[in-house]
Amino acid sequence: MTVSHPALAITGLAKTVPGGRRLFADLDLVVGAGEMVAITGESGAGKSTLLNLIAGLDDADAGEIRLAGEKVGDLDEDARAALRLRRIGFVFQAFHVLPHLSLVQNVALPLVLARQEAGGSGRRASTLLDRVGLGGRDDDYPSMLSGGELQRVAIARALVAGPALILADEPTGNLDPETADRVMTLLASEVRGAGAAALIVTHSERAAAAADRVARLGAVGLSG
Repeated sequence: MTVSHPALAITGLAKTVPGGRRLFADLDLVVGAGEMVAITGESGAGKSTLLNLIAGLDDADAGEIRLAGEKVGDLDEDARAALRLRRIGFVFQAFHVLPHLSLVQNVALPLVLARQEAGGSGRRASTLLDRVGLGGRDDDYPSMLSGGELQRVAIARALVAGPALILADEPTGNLDPETADRVMTLLASEVRGAGAAALIVTHSERAAAAADRVARLGAVGLSG
């Protein structure tokens, strides 16, 4: 019998920071395939920390995180790195697009790191660039793009390996409102079309409105 797991399942998560300040406790969250959830909250509430915990870049004080059925806390550093490579796509506020690589090379990078065949990686990356509205620009460089276009490259890179989960930290923070709306609509469409799950950390009510649901992070966990 095949057992179906949610893309992301968090139970009883707790985290404090140096000095003893508690960010959150008893945090529960389930995100299904094809669902986009926005996480809001005050600055310092622990939104970015939550993404780091999910990605296995930090350890919780208590609780459990399961990504595509795998318990992140049980994995060693090498296994966590492999899980990130296979299962997680990242979209960052600062884009983190490499200036010395062409657009298609930037998008293909997760596949190259996973040691996939170069020709297939390039074709897959080119297809993703086309899907995010940058078709025909494979050989352009980041310096030739606007902020909104760079964020579209970041979305294509996040999706290229077919991850189970997209983690996006303030993906519209550097964009004007009109561009931000287009980027969030694109991200939502691509996530749902790919059957991925997405967790979006944002201060923007406009960005959060593109999600299927919104949860607010506070010291007692998530509400909403």
